Amino acid sequence: MPTFPYKTRAPAKLNILLKVTGRRPDGYHELISVMVPIDLSDRLEMDVVPKGIKLNCEGYQVPADESNLVHRAIKAFLSQVSFNKGISIKLQKNIPVAAGLGGGSSDAAATLLALNKLWELGLALPELVQLASELGSDVPFFIYKGIALVEGRGEQITPLPSLPLTFFVLLVPPLLKIPGKTRRMYDNLSTAHYTRGQFVRRTLSSLKQGRLIDHCPMFNVFEEIAFAVIPGLNKYRKALEEAGAAKVYLTGSGPCLFALFSTEEEARKLFSRIKKQGLECYLASSLLR
Repeated sequence: MPTFPYKTRAPAKLNILLKVTGRRPDGYHELISVMVPIDLSDRLEMDVVPKGIKLNCEGYQVPADESNLVHRAIKAFLSQVSFNKGISIKLQKNIPVAAGLGGGSSDAAATLLALNKLWELGLALPELVQLASELGSDVPFFIYKGIALVEGRGEQITPLPSLPLTFFVLLVPPLLKIPGKTRRMYDNLSTAHYTRGQFVRRTLSSLKQGRLIDHCPMFNVFEEIAFAVIPGLNKYRKALEEAGAAKVYLTGSGPCLFALFSTEEEARKLFSRIKKQGLECYLASSLLR
């Protein structure tokens, strides 16, 4: 078995705020979001090799070809720098795929950060963020490794103070994957869904005071759309509520649902009840910067 000298983790994220303020001339949407990294993570192991790109994926099944964001991140890096060696990567996929948890984006960001260190290239943070923004709207967030306000197309990142340790119970519904789900969600947005970012200041004020549970306004513009577009999703929201979740939230464009708690004991009780129903669920906590 080959050994990999460089190892890193790529965390999942949850959206505790996700608003769309309008459509841009380039076809993308203007976002205002607050994202929190959590300790559910993929694992990447890397080694420099004489030449080429070798990617091996384990865990959740994802393509290991050039459509994989890790592969694309390497190509993006090589388009900007001159480097005459290759890279071998083993990717252990632990984050559910296409669930709204940002696993692929996090893998790409972790790859950019790792290559910068492994290849000793010394690219500055703004340069890494620029590369990240070319790969996807969520990728720049993961470059900063902490809770952040995300704006624009996803490229404008403002780090926020770390949350008090917060616990989350995630439920990934066993629903059929919807092709082009995220694009369909955006296509279903109308001008009625656009906002000027109402109560964003209240959300940021609560977070800066270390107040999330029961005090922080949380909102996801896709929630109404997701429950209409994704058949059967409401059944799993009810499952969380009936198991004891006071409030249930959607992350990203779904279908992953989550509830949050200030203590691990409370979270573990809900997690155990959902687990006993044979559903795919995770107990996670917020990551400090």
